Amino acid sequence: MVKFSIPAVAVAIGAGVSSTYAFAPVANTGARSVASSAPLFMSSVAAPEQPPLAPLTVWGDRIPDILESQNEAKSRKMEFAPTIKASDLGLASDDKEGQLAYVREHAMEIKQQMVDNGAVIFREFDLMKEQEGFVKFYEALGMKTCLDPLHSVSARPTVNGDKNSPVYEAVNKESRKNFFIGMHNEFVGTRAPRAAAFVCFKAAETGGEFLIADGRQIFRDLKPDLVERLYNRNIRYSVMELPFFGWVDNLPEFAQPAAMGALKGLVSAAINAKVDFSVDMQWGEGGYDNTKMLQARAPSQPPILVHPVTGEPHWFCNVHSHSSKLRKDRESIYGAERFEDGASQINKSDMYYGDDGAISDEDLEHMDEITMKNVQFVKMTEGDVVLLDNYKCMHGRNVFDGTRKHGVAWFEGWEGEAEMKAKAQQSKQAAMA
Repeated sequence: MVKFSIPAVAVAIGAGVSSTYAFAPVANTGARSVASSAPLFMSSVAAPEQPPLAPLTVWGDRIPDILESQNEAKSRKMEFAPTIKASDLGLASDDKEGQLAYVREHAMEIKQQMVDNGAVIFREFDLMKEQEGFVKFYEALGMKTCLDPLHSVSARPTVNGDKNSPVYEAVNKESRKNFFIGMHNEFVGTRAPRAAAFVCFKAAETGGEFLIADGRQIFRDLKPDLVERLYNRNIRYSVMELPFFGWVDNLPEFAQPAAMGALKGLVSAAINAKVDFSVDMQWGEGGYDNTKMLQARAPSQPPILVHPVTGEPHWFCNVHSHSSKLRKDRESIYGAERFEDGASQINKSDMYYGDDGAISDEDLEHMDEITMKNVQFVKMTEGDVVLLDNYKCMHGRNVFDGTRKHGVAWFEGWEGEAEMKAKAQQSKQAAMA
């Protein structure tokens, strides 16, 4: 979901709108701006170097017959998120050196499990209870870090407070504890990390489970007519609402069209200067009093992709986290999110067909049902890690009480990825021969 901050908007637009309601994006989108010149911290032994932005999303080739592809998925055996326990390996939980040696020796095997099965869960590893050991863990695997997808337009806090740290906070704020984070793949406009590692440094006293779901299984289980409709029409997200224009209605009627046109152009120029994809501004009304607002919509995109390595089709659609209706439905269960600043008022998302048509409540409820049917609630304890493929595996977070401290590192790829892709292509060609 695109994130915007009022101060950044104010800088982008300046005084052109008003001194009170200036705004500009700090968005969960791809980045046009240059990455920070500060080096990314890797470890005490790693050489500092300029970190890359999150890689461009691999949209892949269009699937010729989406229903035939879904039928094939229904006949395919799918394994998801195997668990590796230190005790099953004959390693004591406090044997950090032994754990690190295991990860280093079996790095390719572990990464292949991630690619084949969407995620790998690590338990009973004291190695990852602290950030230093967590960094050693993913370095031993040969994972290649990248900047947070929000980097160019927003600053996600880091676990240790160092702005150059590669380990970011994973939505631990007490103010968002009753906000159920819907299932999503991490992508920001045109950019998506290839993989991620989520780590628990402190578990919440109650709840706070990390949620994962297999995108292949969601694609398999959706109603065929909905799959066909969504794939043929594409989808697009509303990434922001600016509910600051009620005053336009107080202008003389003859002046309103010109004012709305000028405001739309000004805001559109400011936002598009901050992101690396074209944002379409549309007028609408929102809130309990139908206040006039501008809504920013991202370009249309396919909801189903072929995996960059294995070629398997999978769900790559953030409706579960972005749909306004589904979030409101969850509010009736968990309570409304506690909005604590002005930015929270504009960070509202929704999803539509790619041609801007509305998606019916019935279809949204079906997508919610199928998504939750495939969700695994992973109760993590200190040192546990979920290594996931960001294309196959969706993630989210349950509501919680208490203090929660989870972190995440994003990866542009890993050592051996090209070899994996070549091997997968060879296997596919051999099967077709």
